[in-house]
Amino acid sequence: MKKSLATVTLLAVGAFAVSAQADTEGKMDAKAEFQKHCAVCHPDGGNVINKAKPLNKEALKTNGIKSWKDIVANMRNPGPGMTKFDKKEISDKEAKAIAEYVLKTFK
Repeated sequence: MKKSLATVTLLAVGAFAVSAQADTEGKMDAKAEFQKHCAVCHPDGGNVINKAKPLNKEALKTNGIKSWKDIVANMRNPGPGMTKFDKKEISDKEAKAIAEYVLKTFK
């Protein structure tokens, strides 16, 4: 009886640990992705390459960027001076997370 209870307890704890790990792995840290891929040229939402194109809401609107989809499109096919990020380097999921982070963070 003691062995059965111990086995069931260990299995339950193991299942809980695997479930908790899956939850944390499914979430993306958009800020970390921004820091990894974008912050070198866009520190604090600025733009060290082209001062006229920072990431604040007003500048984005002026440059035709209105949604996260516009930001992702710009990441995939940028203008002069910006690094092109294809799907191999930044997945669609990562790109969307970064774009939403930009819209939320740099007002």
